[in-house]
Amino acid sequence: MMNIQGLMKQAQQMQKKLQEEQEKLAQEEVEGTSGGGMVKTTLNGKYTMLKLQIDRSLVNADETDILEDLVMAAYNDAKNKIDAKMNSHLGSITDGLNLGGLKLPF
Repeated sequence: MMNIQGLMKQAQQMQKKLQEEQEKLAQEEVEGTSGGGMVKTTLNGKYTMLKLQIDRSLVNADETDILEDLVMAAYNDAKNKIDAKMNSHLGSITDGLNLGGLKLPF
């Protein structure tokens, strides 16, 4: 039988650690690239785009669809890196907690 008070204490500790980790990750900056580095974007941990750099050779009025695709790809690359960091950090917080067979993060 699980100790409910112990479980609640662990959940509160984990919630506090998760909140601290999310705040820390929100301050980090991650760069995403596409087109072999010709398009770069920098996001913070809240997925806000802070910078966008486009190599001038890509600027062609007749090929805006290519540029649009590259910008989206660079953004998605940075977003995926943030997600990977978050999963790594959050997974390390839940390691070692005895949660009565619960698997976290959900």
